[in-house]
Amino acid sequence: MKQLAWQRSSYCAQGDSCVHVATTPGAVHLTESSDPTDSILTLPPAAFGALLTALKANTHPAPVQVTFTPANDAGAPVRVQGPGAHGPAVTTDRQKWDAFVLGVKAGEFDHFAGA
Repeated sequence: MKQLAWQRSSYCAQGDSCVHVATTPGAVHLTESSDPTDSILTLPPAAFGALLTALKANTHPAPVQVTFTPANDAGAPVRVQGPGAHGPAVTTDRQKWDAFVLGVKAGEFDHFAGA
């Protein structure tokens, strides 16, 4: 994959470690710079748009699965996986995920949904 121009939420703490979003023709990519697996989740723009819509509405973000383990722990790892149980998944923590969601709600990533 060519060098991507990654964007992160303005709500992320200082430093690069956060959920990042980039686009290539026909695809939107998510990664987390401190994810030890260096996974990149690639979604069609429509699926990314559905994720944004769900996060803004505080509903389940189908077709993307977001899992907090354990569910009630603020420090729990957050796993973000696209459609299907065997595709790449991005792992982050609750603080970084929450910063990403705040950016989503502020419209910082809306332009990626129309990529």
